[in-house]
Amino acid sequence: MGGKLEESKKEHGPGMVFRDIYSTCLLIFCSLIVMTVIWSGNTRIGQDSHAIVSFFIFVLAISWLAIVEGGQASLVGLPPVQMDLYKESHPISHKTMAIINKGDNLDRYLMGRQFMVLALVFIENMCGHPVDEERKILGMPLVINKIFLGTGLALFFMTAMGAKISAQVNASRCMLDYGDNYFCFLTMQAARLIEVSGLLHCCYVVQMFFAYASGQPLKSKEAPRNAVQSLFFWTRVVLSTAILVFALTVTISALFEEKTTMWKGVPPTVSVILFFGFMTVVGMLEGMQIAFFAVAKMTDAEREVKPWAKKTCDILFEGDGRNLPGFMVGRQMCVTLCFFIVARVTTVIPPEKGEKNLLDVGDALQKFFETGLLGALITTILASITWQLVASAFPMAFLSTPITYVLLRFCLLLEWTGLCQGAWVVARLEAKIRGLKRDEIFIGTADERALKQIKDKSENLKGPARPVPLIGYTNVPDGSLELMSINEGVKDVSKKTTDSNSSMEDTTRTEVNNV
Repeated sequence: MGGKLEESKKEHGPGMVFRDIYSTCLLIFCSLIVMTVIWSGNTRIGQDSHAIVSFFIFVLAISWLAIVEGGQASLVGLPPVQMDLYKESHPISHKTMAIINKGDNLDRYLMGRQFMVLALVFIENMCGHPVDEERKILGMPLVINKIFLGTGLALFFMTAMGAKISAQVNASRCMLDYGDNYFCFLTMQAARLIEVSGLLHCCYVVQMFFAYASGQPLKSKEAPRNAVQSLFFWTRVVLSTAILVFALTVTISALFEEKTTMWKGVPPTVSVILFFGFMTVVGMLEGMQIAFFAVAKMTDAEREVKPWAKKTCDILFEGDGRNLPGFMVGRQMCVTLCFFIVARVTTVIPPEKGEKNLLDVGDALQKFFETGLLGALITTILASITWQLVASAFPMAFLSTPITYVLLRFCLLLEWTGLCQGAWVVARLEAKIRGLKRDEIFIGTADERALKQIKDKSENLKGPARPVPLIGYTNVPDGSLELMSINEGVKDVSKKTTDSNSSMEDTTRTEVNNV
């Protein structure tokens, strides 16, 4: 009890209040800047149509992004819980989970939602980023434009605090309430539809290769594909690969011809380097979260095989292990910022009067290029899913690089600044407005369910938040379980040791290192 009381005092200390206030003020300031840009018509969508159109598309995109991020926490966290416990209290959540718990639908949903996140970020960028960065905002000095608009920081803070982290915080603790609406249900169906389309099917080939290389057999809850299903599957794999090659050709051509929203004055070669460089950073961060939890069970001797792996693990698991959730928060900040930068680097702009379309294509295809969806597809496959697969198959090799060590330090620094602390304020407001309640009120904790002899479904503990499941890892450090439930690709590790609802009951706001 003493420990919990001490943490509670720390939670409401002056440092926490100060970070709440300055981070919330930063969120309000950034939101004001972005809204001013939108209503002035100084955006891609605003110039092509009207400021009102740009505003409504932006609001729709950021709201949907919050649903996608929060919905993931619900759908990944609920599979182990007996569905009859919430059939009456949360009928829509029950309807959603009836689909998710069938076969490998969770895998399909998670792959589709990854593309949705990137696509929505790219749409936000077109609706909220200024075309003319020199136009003054509310009479403020141009240096404000350079700091918050030229770098994309205004959109970043508004998205990270207002949509991504705040939604994850609430959904990780109120899974049933958060997903009990048709917005989440339709979002789940949209993600499955994206996966069925075959856009991302080339990732399955990567999955098969690394599963074979690591000696981990692929497991499925479904029967083997028959001849017709196999033909349909491999046809989509071929089409997905062809689309990826086409997307890369268009994007690289646009970069060399300087027909993207890349900063003016940046040479094409540098633009290409930045494009692949930021995708590498995103990929490293996506893979690091997988690798970090993969080594949680290993002994100190096993972690010390490689010098850089030892240095990384010493920092990650020192003390009570709170650097792990701290990394997860900093990682979310860093990845979101990189997404906006990649969106700016890859978004194709319309040709000037008298100029030919990119690759001399027709006007309809040129307009499609300008949507930014090709960049989102490239980033999803090459900067996200693929890296997760590599880290899942070879976690120690992934940790044995100085780049991993440097990125860990950087993410911990970002979290320490408290720049996104305002996400907690937004989360509290949303929870109060929507009347969100913790899951324990409806279904009890895992221990309470055990006392009532209501067993959780062990067959659903797999929770494959990435295509290749990890071996069962245990002894995950304290303070990291709640963050696992709100970050893609790591829930299955936490489920090997404890039910998510039980971990959330004992995990306080301090234990996620004060987002």
